[in-house]
Amino acid sequence: MEDSLDNRSWLRLILIISTLGSFLTPFIGSMVNLALPQIATEFSADAIQIGWIPTIFLLCSAMFLIPVGKLSDIYGRKKIFLIGITITGITSFLIPFSPSFPFLIALRGMQGIGSACIFGTSVAIVSSVFPKEQRGRALGINVTGVYAGLSLGPVIGGVLTHYLGWRSLFFILVPLCIFIIFAVTRWITVDWADDDAPPFDLAGALLYAGVVFCGIFGITSITSLEGMVSIILFFLLLPIFLSHEMRIQNPIFDIRIFKNNRVFTFSNIAALINYSATFAIGYLLSLYLQIIKGLDPQSAGLVLVSQPLMQVLFSPWAGRLSDRIEPRIIASAGMGLNAIGLFILAGVSADTMVPIIILALLFLGFGFALFSSPNTNAVMGSVQKTEYGVASGTIATMRQFGMVMSMGISLFLFTVFIGAVTIGTEQAPGFILAQRSAFIIYAVLCIIGVVISLARGRTG
Repeated sequence: MEDSLDNRSWLRLILIISTLGSFLTPFIGSMVNLALPQIATEFSADAIQIGWIPTIFLLCSAMFLIPVGKLSDIYGRKKIFLIGITITGITSFLIPFSPSFPFLIALRGMQGIGSACIFGTSVAIVSSVFPKEQRGRALGINVTGVYAGLSLGPVIGGVLTHYLGWRSLFFILVPLCIFIIFAVTRWITVDWADDDAPPFDLAGALLYAGVVFCGIFGITSITSLEGMVSIILFFLLLPIFLSHEMRIQNPIFDIRIFKNNRVFTFSNIAALINYSATFAIGYLLSLYLQIIKGLDPQSAGLVLVSQPLMQVLFSPWAGRLSDRIEPRIIASAGMGLNAIGLFILAGVSADTMVPIIILALLFLGFGFALFSSPNTNAVMGSVQKTEYGVASGTIATMRQFGMVMSMGISLFLFTVFIGAVTIGTEQAPGFILAQRSAFIIYAVLCIIGVVISLARGRTG
């Protein structure tokens, strides 16, 4: 293992494979956003139902990320990574054949579990093999894979949806999954596992999944009876889960890591806030550009690509910069730029020129690039190597939680301003009010996030 750490070709291969894995799920998500109006028309789905296509994916991913991270520490990160790629490939093949909307939602949920296996291990694998002085650069490249997926998704998704229909989006993922599986099984002979790993905390994993499900479902459905019941169950299960985790010797989610590690705690909170404030931007603007502005999916995708393109260009640089400059400074500046972009979007109306939207997305893309890889570097640099799997799963969970919170805010505002109807041009005034309210809330969250990010203290 130590000899292989000195082998540049082997390190490069590990980085390429983990980055391809990191590319997959955001690529899926950013493509699907462009297809939502077409899917809604085919399945006669209303504004609330269509929002569950991205939300169920995030919900299932968040439920499994921490348990998957723990399992990867015990049984091997390569094994769990492979399982995730396999699930993603199988569900991508099956989704186009969905006979009904509930069936499609169920498969998207399974795809979320595959995403948890990928995201819960890719960062941990990179952190396991790269030395501390190179980790920021490596993580920056890995994060670039995420943003490459976000960048190519709108362009490819827009073209495919426009010419071949929404089903083609999922079919093209299958060969990519097959290639990654082949590459891993053919060239990666090393796994990363703790030989002295403690037994898996099954009770804690089940409680954790229950807490996450009730909390997220409750937030996204808070105006319904089921949502209120879920919120009540969340507050009942949460203290039971926390008590269980504090009581046992080897918990699924060691709460003490937050109690005793200020940098880890505040960096994860910053990640939660940042994703809560930014994830739904693509979802909202995809609907806005196609339904309110009347753009086709291909044209809408070309507009949306401006944000992730900035992220691709600047993430590696930001990662390298965080190896030399205190990560909290870079990450906090990035979140400040996100706030500026969101305040610009908060002024968008039905008559707003498209170049103004692109300007806001450029601010957001640069801000996100400055935030993400330095913040991830701060998290991974604040824990021991034996905790990389849990740390990777934790920050990925914060990301997924944030994404679901972002979608939950949007779905709640849709319920208030539009209701359970299919979004069309006649709903334009209500949609604009919901979108403006969302962007104002997100901008305020970013301002709070800057304070949290600065308060984490020095890394290392």
